[in-house]
Amino acid sequence: MDKVQVKLSGVSCLIFLLSVAQISAEEIKDTRVVYLEIEARNLDKKDFLGKSDPFLEFYKQTDAGMWQLVYRSEVIKNNLNPCWRKCSVPLQTFCGGDFNKPIKVECADHDSDGSHDLIGTFETNLTELQKAGDGSPVEFECIHPEKKQKKKSYKNSGIIRIKSCKIETEYSFLDYVMGGCQINFTVGVDFTGSNGDPKSPDSLHYISPDGINEYLIAIWSVGSVVQDYDTDKLFPAFGFGAQVPPSWQVSHEFALNFNPSNPYCQGIQGIVDAYRQILPQIRLYGPTNFSPIINHVARFAAHSAQQGTASQYFILLIITDGEITDLDQTRQAIVNASKLPMSIIIVGVGEADFKAMEFLDGDNGVLKSLTGEPAARDIVQFVPFRHPGASVYALITSEK
Repeated sequence: MDKVQVKLSGVSCLIFLLSVAQISAEEIKDTRVVYLEIEARNLDKKDFLGKSDPFLEFYKQTDAGMWQLVYRSEVIKNNLNPCWRKCSVPLQTFCGGDFNKPIKVECADHDSDGSHDLIGTFETNLTELQKAGDGSPVEFECIHPEKKQKKKSYKNSGIIRIKSCKIETEYSFLDYVMGGCQINFTVGVDFTGSNGDPKSPDSLHYISPDGINEYLIAIWSVGSVVQDYDTDKLFPAFGFGAQVPPSWQVSHEFALNFNPSNPYCQGIQGIVDAYRQILPQIRLYGPTNFSPIINHVARFAAHSAQQGTASQYFILLIITDGEITDLDQTRQAIVNASKLPMSIIIVGVGEADFKAMEFLDGDNGVLKSLTGEPAARDIVQFVPFRHPGASVYALITSEK
C-alpha cells in the first residue's frame, strides 16, 4: 500500500492508524498555542437605545503588508466594560511564530445587519502581549482614528486590558502515538435499570448460552485493538448506575473487581471475567451519569499533562444503552477533558434513541458546555453497536 499522509487528531486518528498498513504523519512543527484573557473598560457607547455590543478582532500583518484576520471573539451584549471568554489561537496562526510581527486589534460594536461600528483600534505584538500575567495586566488605549483627527480633546474610546497572555505547547494525538507513549485504557460499563433484568433474555446484560452479550462483544472489539498500545496490559474497569453491596447505595464509579484501591484487570480477559462475576452481585438501578467516570479519568490525564511530555495518553471506553441523566455535567466534563491527553469512545448498545450520544460526539458542530465554553478539540467518538452494515469491530479495525 502506498504511504498516506494524514493530519488527524483524537480517537479518529487511532481508528485510522489501525486501518492502514503504512502511514507517515505531516504535522505543523510548531504546536504552541497562545492563550489570552481580555477585558475592557469605559468603551464608547454606540447604540442609540442601549450601550454597545462589543467584540474583538485580531489581525496579523502578512509579508505583503496586508492585515489578515486570525481571531474573532464572541459578542457581549449591552456592556461597556466587557470581559471576554479565555481564547486560544495556534501560534502559527496568530503571528507565524514571529513574536515581533505587528498585530492589530479592533474593538467594534456588533450590528445584526453586519454594519458593525468601529469603537477603536490599536497595534501591538506578541512580545508586548506576553508582559501580561501574574496579576499585572497590560493596557492599551482603544483609538478611533476619525475621532482623534476631529477632536483635539479626544483621549480614547476605552481601554483594552490583556489580563493574561500565555504560550503553551499543545501535543496532538499523533505526538503521543508516534512518540511511543503509554496508552492508558479504561472501561466504564452502564449498569442502569433501563438495560433490563440480566436474568431475562430481553436484557442487554443477559449472557446468552454461548457466553456473550453486546456489552462483552464491545469490550472485546475495542479492547483487543487498544491493548496493543498498553505495555502492562493492566486496565482499570468501572461500572456506573447500580446499587452496590454492602451498603446498596447507588454508585457511578465502582470498580468491577470490587477493589477500589486497585481497580486494574489483567488484560481484556480480566475485564470480561470481572464483568461476569459482578453482574449477579449488583442491582441495576439509576440514574445514568457519565460525568463521574469521565472526571475520574480526567484527573489522571491532568496529572500526566503536568509532566510536560507527551508520554501518556488516556482512552476511556463507555458502553451504554443510550439514556443519559447528567447531560449538562457531562458536557462540562468533556469540555474540561478536551484540554487533556484524553479521548472518549462511546459504544451504544441496544435500540435506544442515541441523539444525546451523537450530540456529545460533536460531529455536527463544536460541543459547548452549558456556559458556552467550546471544547478545545473533538475528543468523543460515538459508535452505535447495531450500526447498519458494520459492527463495532469492523469500524475500528477495518481490514488492512
